[in-house]
Amino acid sequence: MGANVTYKLRNTIEICTLPLLQLYDTRKLCGCANSVLFLTFLHHLRDIKDPEHPYSLEELKVITEDAIELDAKRNYVRVTFTPTVEHCSMATVIGLCLRVKLMRSLPSRFKVDIRVAPGTHATEAAVNKQLNDKERVAAALENPNLVDMVDECLGPSYE
Repeated sequence: MGANVTYKLRNTIEICTLPLLQLYDTRKLCGCANSVLFLTFLHHLRDIKDPEHPYSLEELKVITEDAIELDAKRNYVRVTFTPTVEHCSMATVIGLCLRVKLMRSLPSRFKVDIRVAPGTHATEAAVNKQLNDKERVAAALENPNLVDMVDECLGPSYE
């Protein structure tokens, strides 16, 4: 992406700071609702902090603009993330952070699919299964230590 495109994208994202729930309910008021909704998704996910590094998932290229698939008509979103290393021990925590952020931001009618990018993690199938199993996610969110870690990653950054 060129510098001008990035600059324009960042300015657009800064303008589109409505919570996803509000934006989705008011989408008929905007002729470019799908684009705005997509940019708002990116805005909500871009600042999630990595659990091991002092950088955001976007800065580490764990999530990118291309990694978000949105079908507003079918109420479906898929986020594909790329762990920094093949044996990343925090892949499930990163995926859980993405899922929790979307759970807190989206209307409940949305189906959320979180995936590790194919070929980027040693236990890709197991991580994908964990992240998309409602019972496993619910069990993980009952663990106070894990919830604290997720909340820390989702907390505001003071850059």
